[in-house]
Amino acid sequence: MLNDVPLRDLQVFCAVVRHGSFSAAAQATGLAQTYISKRIKLLEASLGVKLLHRTTRRVKVAAEGQVVHHWAQRMLRDAQALEAELSGQREVPKGVLRVCASQRLGRRHLAPILGLLMQAHPQLSVWLELMDRRVDLVEEGFDVDIRVGHVEEPGLIPHHIASTPRILCAAPGYLASHGVPARPQDLSRHACMVFRDRDDAFGVWRLKGPKGWETVKVNGQLASNDSEVALRWALAGHGVVMMADWNMEQALASGELVRVLPKWNQPADVWAVTVARSDQSAKVRVCIEFLRQHLATGANALRPAAC
Repeated sequence: MLNDVPLRDLQVFCAVVRHGSFSAAAQATGLAQTYISKRIKLLEASLGVKLLHRTTRRVKVAAEGQVVHHWAQRMLRDAQALEAELSGQREVPKGVLRVCASQRLGRRHLAPILGLLMQAHPQLSVWLELMDRRVDLVEEGFDVDIRVGHVEEPGLIPHHIASTPRILCAAPGYLASHGVPARPQDLSRHACMVFRDRDDAFGVWRLKGPKGWETVKVNGQLASNDSEVALRWALAGHGVVMMADWNMEQALASGELVRVLPKWNQPADVWAVTVARSDQSAKVRVCIEFLRQHLATGANALRPAAC
């Protein structure tokens, strides 16, 4: 039975599960919806089970489909590791390196660093995709996900890249009009730029200070999942923003923004997340080492905010 199942069909099935519908999976993968439907039917016929329950807009994974999805992910990870080893990619970095990251981190820091990586390793090609959502590395075919914050999903391997905190800032004009918060709970009475980075809790700020952790529910009339938008709102004096220090370095240096509650921050380290150990793939290994080096020093480093 399993001998008749192509890995490509497992990839298609995982994409449908990931995106919740045939149309969304088609849009994400670039495959025709009719092709996806055909491959799922063939996969169900080969396995002799019903994998998905279809509705007009979405699909629901059947009990057997959940089992298949679990094993499909494992099989796809093993297949990637086998391909890398057989092609010599454990020794020499070559082939396509697919990296994903958030918009601002990717544009400002990763793009130039990955350009230098490609020059240092001419057999390597780099594809960088920027998106402000959490990705599934196996189903979407990424080698490395560069993310800020905790790594909690089972089966993923986090590689620490850099230590960076999120800090609180506001424009001087806003603070002159609305007062300066003296403790974290004061933020609930201020207008806050509610910025959500990927899968962070929306509108909940968890801060670490001299006496440990505090959580505060913040409110504001402006919210976005784009850090550039939130930063511009803060610069315009619309309220308090919490963002990685490297995001606000220039505004702090110029005085356009000032620190709020300077003894409080939210740890938000940068991680390179993979599905395989870095020693299994030379391209993943050199990418991680390169990012550690260049995000720490040099023209594209994550410089701590001067405040």
